[in-house]
Amino acid sequence: MGRAVCVYCRERAAVPEWAPFCSERCKLLDLRNWVDGRYRIPGEDAATAGGDDSDRQP
Repeated sequence: MGRAVCVYCRERAAVPEWAPFCSERCKLLDLRNWVDGRYRIPGEDAATAGGDDSDRQP
């Protein structure tokens, strides 16, 4: 089996120092996508989760 490929650019081999990325650049670009909301984990919307609202201020 070959070396792991960068999960962001999918062009270069992942480097142990930045695994699973090939560089700090790819790592930061991936983080930016999470922060900007481009990546989402499927699930129930937090606003409609129906949890206990007793700790919320009016």
